[in-house]
Amino acid sequence: MWSLIVAIVVGFIAGLIARAIHPGEDKAGFIVTTLLGIAGSLLATYGGRLLGLYGENSAAGFIASVIGALIILFIYNMISKKTSA
Repeated sequence: MWSLIVAIVVGFIAGLIARAIHPGEDKAGFIVTTLLGIAGSLLATYGGRLLGLYGENSAAGFIASVIGALIILFIYNMISKKTSA
């Protein structure tokens, strides 16, 4: 349970950093960016566990969370461009 809370908090910060790193115009608000960062952190955590990079009770590191948030943000922008066009 503690690793999930850590993943959420790290994801919050990672989402903000991913938005600053991601090029282009991003119309997502603060809450959407935060949720995408949390999703990216959870993606990195559970993806890393699936690949055997992390133990059962450990969360992804900060850099992995930022990378996961960038992936989720990229997918979000691709979907939002398709629906608005």
